[in-house]
Amino acid sequence: MSISILGAGAFGTALAISIARDGRDVLLWARTPEDMQAARENARRLPGHRFPDSLTVTGNLPLACKPDIVLLATPMQQLSRFLGEHSGLLDCKTLVACCKGIDLDTGFGPAEVIRRHVPNATPAILSGPSFAVDIAAGLPTALTLAVNDGEVLQNALSTDTLRLYRSADLVGVEIGGALKNVVAIACGIAIGAGLGESARAALMTRGYAEMQRFAIAQGARPETLAGLSGFGDLSLTCTSEKSRNFAFGLALGRGDSLPEGTTIEGKATAKAVSSLAKTLNLDMPIANMVVAVLDKHLTIKEATKALLARPLKEE
Repeated sequence: MSISILGAGAFGTALAISIARDGRDVLLWARTPEDMQAARENARRLPGHRFPDSLTVTGNLPLACKPDIVLLATPMQQLSRFLGEHSGLLDCKTLVACCKGIDLDTGFGPAEVIRRHVPNATPAILSGPSFAVDIAAGLPTALTLAVNDGEVLQNALSTDTLRLYRSADLVGVEIGGALKNVVAIACGIAIGAGLGESARAALMTRGYAEMQRFAIAQGARPETLAGLSGFGDLSLTCTSEKSRNFAFGLALGRGDSLPEGTTIEGKATAKAVSSLAKTLNLDMPIANMVVAVLDKHLTIKEATKALLARPLKEE
């Protein structure tokens, strides 16, 4: 069974390496494939990780869309436009979204974006605690695969070092993956501003409560957020500088120059979540404060003071 991955960023490339390492045929679609195909590595995104023989890099999108299983490794804020432009190539496929976030224009997660643009496709979500470099290196990693009746897909994508657990709760899985990035930015800001490890622990804990609150309001199962795509991903993303969202918050908290050319999904997601929360009448103070700091409506000091001044209540 051949598998295609659309998007040759670090995560898409790492998944392609991991799956192909097991001997399965993998097509990796890239906009500029020539250098990678010749060098047999993605020197820009994952230097030093050689491509297995069964991994082929191509710039031919119709060819890359031929397999029945297609992984979408495009950034969340580009997913809707990409599917809108190429929906005809993806009809009746199993489309696995590997991005994490909420579309800023529509408020939809990746599964609903897939349904809107490719209604005859089977949507799935791949999410959980993982860094691309670990997957590419063959280090043990466990993720959640959210899909209805997904045993065949689970077997197709699992490898000796990449263990997938199934879930039928697509909404819960995609919300966990999206909102943990917002909390990671907040944690990065706290550490960068010198607020301490105790402040980070408090933000992670109360951020997890916000994740559950938002997910339940959207019809998700609360236990999903206790799994890999919720608590697991939150733990990893909020505690490591390998996390792009945490590193972004860290630079913001320190007052350093912010990284350019890097996808920070949590920025757009924070704004989308804050807007949706108002519509749903949900209390999301951490997400709201992240937006206020990003939009420069509050300084970090003012945002911290506002969070600490909130009314005392039961946990």
